[in-house]
Order: sequence, then C-alpha cells, then structure tokens
Amino acid sequence: MKPKILVIDIETAPASGYIWKLWDVNISLSQLIDTSKVICFAAKWVGNKKVIFSSNQEDTHEAMVKKAWELFDEADAVIGYNSKNFDCKILNKEFILAGLTPPTPYKHIDLLQTMRQNFKFMSNKLDHISQELGIGKKTSHQGFDLWQKCMADDAAAWKLMKKYNINDVKLTEELYDRVKPWLKTTFNFNEFSELPVCPNCGSTDLMKNGIYRSATRAYQKHVCKSCFAHSKSNIIIPKEGSKITQRAI
Repeated sequence: MKPKILVIDIETAPASGYIWKLWDVNISLSQLIDTSKVICFAAKWVGNKKVIFSSNQEDTHEAMVKKAWELFDEADAVIGYNSKNFDCKILNKEFILAGLTPPTPYKHIDLLQTMRQNFKFMSNKLDHISQELGIGKKTSHQGFDLWQKCMADDAAAWKLMKKYNINDVKLTEELYDRVKPWLKTTFNFNEFSELPVCPNCGSTDLMKNGIYRSATRAYQKHVCKSCFAHSKSNIIIPKEGSKITQRAI
C-alpha cells in the first residue's frame, strides 16, 4: 500500500479595520471590520501530475473549504512550507467555522522547519531557496494589488493568482524531492510496507552502511540508493547468545 501524500498551499485575504496611523499600531477588536479568510488553495498528490485548485471565484467559499477538508481527510501526510503554523491552522479554522469535524489524523512534513533545522541560507523564503537550489522561482506579480483585485473579482487578477498558487505547490513538491535525505519527521514509509524500506522515500534499494551503536544496543545502518537518506535497521543486532528483537526504524 502506497501512502497518500498531499502537497498544499493556501492564499488568504487580509483582515480589515479602522486605523489612525500606519506605524506602531495596536488594533482593538472594536476596530476590526472583517477577519482574514482563505480565498483559494492549490494541492496535488505526490507523484500525480494533476494540480487541484479551488477558489472563492470558481466555487462558493463553503464548497472550497469542503474540498480542502476532503483532501485532508484522505491524506496520510501533508507537505507544505510553513504549513504547520499557517496553512493547516488557517484551514482548521475554516473547517470548524463550516461545521466540519477534524479530518482523519495525518502526519505533517513542514519543509520550512526542515530548512531551518538543517541549513543556513541567506533567507528561508521559498522563492530564495528554490532559486538557490535551481528548482525554479515563484510567479511574479504586482504585490498587494493582486490580492485587492482578486477581492474585487477581477478576472485577470484571479487568473494570475491561480498561476501563482499552483506554482507554489509545484515548487514545494520539487523542494520535497531535493531535501528527502534531510527530513526528520514522524512520517515513516515503513508504516505502509511489509518489506524494509527507506523511511524517507519508500525505496527498497538499501545498502548496508556500518553499525550504529548506542550505550546498550547495536543496529545495522543503511543508506538509500534512491534518495541517499541514512537510516538504521529495525532489527537489533544481539550480543552473543541473546535473541533478536524488533524495533521500529
């Protein structure tokens, strides 16, 4: 059984309110006119070329939120960029406002956390890292004017927003492919395989790579020939005269 891994990116409309100045401002709830909300999302299943897009322009807001919920409910894992603290929490807010229950539990792969944990790029913005790694760049647009025009239901602006949103999902999947050897997440492909596989990419093409020794145990180390991730065997190498026991990778 192959796991279903969903790549997701959302775009939101800003909140609006009454202000008296532009700098060092605290907005009280009584000044708030409208809260932020999702205006569109793009998503795709890893390994599938089709990109799913839904927006307030193409669908009703309720239908768009339901589509996102159905994808999350089907996913074994969700990949995004700053998605753990932004996209998924914003969508959870939309789900509960729509009267939806929590989707089926899934594992989370937030690539922003992976970049921060492992690397020191000049910037952790997706656009900068994508260009540094040579996998592409974000779609250019006119800035906040694009969001204003979309909120005013400008057809040309929505066409560009769709292109921008879809491209972000494609970049995120490309980045996921590049950083697989560096991933440190709770998602493990061995949960979906009867054979020992690479925990990061699911490949069975593993090569023995020495022994990992803890204070009391020793494990067979492997390197994946597909994604080059390192892992250790779920079989503990026993001391002489003892029995082999099993452990999860």
